Amino acid sequence: MAEPLLAIEGLEAGYGPAPVLFGVSLTLAPGEVVALLGRNGAGKSTLIKAAMGLLPPRAGRLRFAGQDISGEAPWRIARAGIGYVPEDRRVFPDLTVAENLAVGRRPPREGLPEWTDSRLFALFPPLAPLSRRRAGLLSGGEQQMLAIARTLAGNPRAVLLDEPAEGLAPVLLEPLAGAILEMAKAGVAVLLAEQNLDFAAAVADRAVLLARGAVAFDGPMARVMADASLRESVLGVSA
Repeated sequence: MAEPLLAIEGLEAGYGPAPVLFGVSLTLAPGEVVALLGRNGAGKSTLIKAAMGLLPPRAGRLRFAGQDISGEAPWRIARAGIGYVPEDRRVFPDLTVAENLAVGRRPPREGLPEWTDSRLFALFPPLAPLSRRRAGLLSGGEQQMLAIARTLAGNPRAVLLDEPAEGLAPVLLEPLAGAILEMAKAGVAVLLAEQNLDFAAAVADRAVLLARGAVAFDGPMARVMADASLRESVLGVSA
């Protein structure tokens, strides 16, 4: 088998003296969408932050594109080709949509198509007429689109999405799901930490379920949706 694009092996991480992750391992392949699922406090956001270098690992190893990135600074990890969209979006409110995209711009990467502004506006059509509007004046859904578009402007090989569906109106979930599928179709690997099970099922090939900081299941997303006992025992979802 080909080496995965991102490989997390035996990851342990936490905050201060409090451990959160206990020996977590997972892989992510090019063009694959993996949903990271779990109850509140299971460690989803902690894993995303550790993978991005925002939280130093206490143990374990992280490899990206064949290189060891364990303990590297976030800017080095970003330069290596990992994009990150935090839960709170963090767009630059005083910059326009076009200026936010310009800030995120990085040269194209070999083997992947370039995410030009025109391509990003095609991916997120509502942003096109707003290119000169300050980001702070956008709605929450528009800011989420901009946050993802700005990350893609860096032409990443992988994108880490932390709760992208959080707080979005149902009418915005379908276009957001479509954008994630287009990213994967273009060869971008996506690791998606998500609470919305139906949204995750619409985009993910595979699911990694976390329970109390450890992997409780790693397999097809379809298996999660078909196994009510698994969903109830790990996620607390009975439907």
